[in-house]
Amino acid sequence: MSLEIDRRIFLTLGLTLIVGCGAASNPVAPVQATPAPLASGNINLIFVVSDDLEYSGPGDVNADTANLTSQGLQRSLLMAPYLQQTVLGNQNVTGIYALEPMSHLQTANDYPDMAALETIEQFALLNQFAEPNGSDELSQTIANSYPLNASYPLAPIPSGVASPLLFCYACQGLDFKDSGDGNEAVAIGIAGAGSPGFYVFSAPWETISTLLDKVNGRQGYNLTLPATYRGPNYIYAISITPSGSASFATFNSNVTPSTTYPALPPPQLGGAPCTVQQPFRIATIGGIPPGMNTNETVYLIRHVEAHPTSSWEDGNYVAAGQWRALDLPIALKGKISPDLVYSIDPAQVAVSSHSYFSYVRAALTVEPYAIANGLPYNLVSNIEILAPNSPQLTSDFFFTGGQFSNRKVLVAWEHDHIPPIVNDLLSSYGLAKTAPAWPDDDYDSIWTVTLDSAGNLTVDNSLCEGIDSSKLPVTAPQF
Repeated sequence: MSLEIDRRIFLTLGLTLIVGCGAASNPVAPVQATPAPLASGNINLIFVVSDDLEYSGPGDVNADTANLTSQGLQRSLLMAPYLQQTVLGNQNVTGIYALEPMSHLQTANDYPDMAALETIEQFALLNQFAEPNGSDELSQTIANSYPLNASYPLAPIPSGVASPLLFCYACQGLDFKDSGDGNEAVAIGIAGAGSPGFYVFSAPWETISTLLDKVNGRQGYNLTLPATYRGPNYIYAISITPSGSASFATFNSNVTPSTTYPALPPPQLGGAPCTVQQPFRIATIGGIPPGMNTNETVYLIRHVEAHPTSSWEDGNYVAAGQWRALDLPIALKGKISPDLVYSIDPAQVAVSSHSYFSYVRAALTVEPYAIANGLPYNLVSNIEILAPNSPQLTSDFFFTGGQFSNRKVLVAWEHDHIPPIVNDLLSSYGLAKTAPAWPDDDYDSIWTVTLDSAGNLTVDNSLCEGIDSSKLPVTAPQF
């Protein structure tokens, strides 16, 4: 018996020496155990690092547009279930705070940083949000969606951005440089409120690392934080117990995204006929107003599916809309050929019957199209969409001044606002005709506005995306 024990000890020591010698010449990094899911009884501040030009995974960001590449989009789709399952333990999120895109302009063309919102959107759609049915506070509709907070605080507002008509303190987003310590105020406010849950922050490393340091220092947690950027697969968390003590956790998803554009799982989408709207066409010859653009085509589309009931509102779209948004590059291939993409600043505010939300859905609708086609993506941030003169300002922005002459532009907008924009344009030509209302249940139509070489105007709705809303699953596609 003792000989057998001695033999085992000898073999163990020998193997240890062999492994030790091998490790000395070929060091192997220790495998870090994945932390347990965060405790639902704690206040959990969760930090997701989005890609930007300065800090990103190789191949995740398009250097020309500062937007995600197909690979970067793939990574966001793969990170979402990891965050939901491994970090949150399949619990519902409590709050999501994302970078205000206009607070971080990149390249010489000042492209807004949309990556943080797109990085967290798939995750948002894996959660659920309840909204009262109109003024009836006793009944609710629950949808696969969650609000993304990306609005501006009272001050400061980024340069060139229209002063908001409504301020949404509850849906404040993250400022890239944390001007006025607004990011810190949000995070520390959550920590001090004493309400357990899962609060997710999505922003570039520059913003996340600063926020981590400030929360750690101001709250006196004395946690050991990452000193440098470690890559796009990492998620960090500060978990605060009811007694006020805090711990720090690092999660590594280890996902390896494909470099190709995401392929949607079944069902097959596209190919539906353009039957949602009654066809219309309005054309002019002559009577061209001064300063009108020439050789311009603008494709106006509505945001994707967002309202499971007529009164339901969270500023975001619902999971069914993710199918349409991700399918747009395929559905629109051969139908349109824009060279620019525009939408509404997602920091603007949407109003429901009882609350305010960041209006992110229009901008996120066309983000995948811009990514798939490597197109420049801009936000109309100098016009407040709720302003009474918004239709005129928007019409002037897109159709006068020469900026969009000789261009083809894809524009995603709020559907109730599209006819007034077109009507203002028609009025400037002296026409009494007006465009029809956009039906509330129509997410598929495309209105095409064309200015020819002389500035003559044509507006029609002969095109559509060809995606039948009734065929879209109510849960987000899985990747």
